[in-house]
Amino acid sequence: QVQLVESGGGLVQPGGSLRLSCAASGIIFSIYTMGWYRQVPGKQRELVAAISSHDTTHYTDSVKGRFTISRDNAKNTVYLQMNNLKPEDTAVYYCNAKAVVIGTGDYWGQGTQVSVSS
Repeated sequence: QVQLVESGGGLVQPGGSLRLSCAASGIIFSIYTMGWYRQVPGKQRELVAAISSHDTTHYTDSVKGRFTISRDNAKNTVYLQMNNLKPEDTAVYYCNAKAVVIGTGDYWGQGTQVSVSS
């Protein structure tokens, strides 16, 4: 039984910061690629950031330089540090764990709301 539990969302003003956490259980965390996705009403789910088992990172262009993804394998946790938040960052953010071998594991958290507004 696999669980991904996100935390850290909330309401912040433009220019503010949030740190999202995703705690994983039921997987060999260190061998999974971890990612953060976001989704707003009327739009497809979007990959925001990802980090591989060997710490290679990827960011979508709109967050590059503002967001940082990291992982702590000892804690089975992936983080998304979000700085200089903008209203267009408002979305439900989802944690994802994906096995390198396709078909052996692809799991999602329940999502956490991030709202950026004055």
